[in-house]
Amino acid sequence: MLLKDRDNLTSGVFITFSGNCKKALNFYQRCFGGILHLETFDEELYRDPKRPIIIGSLVSDRIIIHGSDLVHDKGRKIGNHLSIFLPCANEQDRQELVEKLESPENVKFSTSHKERKLVEVTDPFDVSWVLSI
Repeated sequence: MLLKDRDNLTSGVFITFSGNCKKALNFYQRCFGGILHLETFDEELYRDPKRPIIIGSLVSDRIIIHGSDLVHDKGRKIGNHLSIFLPCANEQDRQELVEKLESPENVKFSTSHKERKLVEVTDPFDVSWVLSI
């Protein structure tokens, strides 16, 4: 599916990454698979040789993630009230996602989580995920 095909609009999440959008969306592509599309500025912005991502979109069978390096005028703030909810097929499916998403220095998944319906994971980009079974 091409994102420019407006007849097949699908909602997803939008995350502002402020400088590391390409790295983040490549990370999520390794986690979820799918097709990644990145749109950048045609020329340098503010003499920065890196071309910021205007809009990046990852479309997978499981989730659609949109992101950008462009920050709202009010700046980027990491909120403790927002998480992305993602249902998992079973415990093994969730365990595999936890291992892919969770930052290595922040590993907290253990066998005691198997009985839990919801598990929260924070990825290396400070995005909070709630994984359910």
